[in-house]
Amino acid sequence: MNQRKFLGLAVYLIAFASGAVVMAVEILGSRVLAPFFGNSIFVWGSLISVFMLGLAAGYYLGGLLAERGASFAGLALLLLAPALLISLYPFLAWPLCDWLFELDLGERLGPLTASLVLFTLPTIFQGAISPYLVQLMVTDLGRVGRGAGNLYAVSTLGSIIGTLGASFFLILWLGTKASLLLMGLILGLLVILAGLCHRLETRLGPETD
Repeated sequence: MNQRKFLGLAVYLIAFASGAVVMAVEILGSRVLAPFFGNSIFVWGSLISVFMLGLAAGYYLGGLLAERGASFAGLALLLLAPALLISLYPFLAWPLCDWLFELDLGERLGPLTASLVLFTLPTIFQGAISPYLVQLMVTDLGRVGRGAGNLYAVSTLGSIIGTLGASFFLILWLGTKASLLLMGLILGLLVILAGLCHRLETRLGPETD
């Protein structure tokens, strides 16, 4: 396979997999909160709002970072942060929810606070990935619209797979904690892939017409 074509395929794979992880973690987040705050409309409203907030902030941050120059090394760092944070969920999320539950913040503020504390930061980093990938992928300004559309389509398809996979299979097969570890592992593998792409890109040098 052409090495530059491999880099392009890697970008699409990262977009797909990171999109899947975002939505899978949101579904799994409901299972984290449920023992303490139930499965009410307030829990789901809190989760959806926090994830949307995190993604919005991430899109903005990713755009700023991309303008300064996108690289596969920078992408690896963006992926590393949520990989580490999500990998800690099985060990820290339940004690943290228990502590917040004991504060008795109420049926609305309780799940909202827990969602903000647990999910805002990793979701910001994951939101930053999409605009960063666009900058990596698109070198011809005349094709920015098509490139961005393709990447967001692939990412959204990944989100659909992540939603169905987590809700229909992973929770039943692995349970919530193991599924969260799997999400952290997937992001960790993407970190390695981005690192390999950085080495390959460095060896190939800048693309010329």
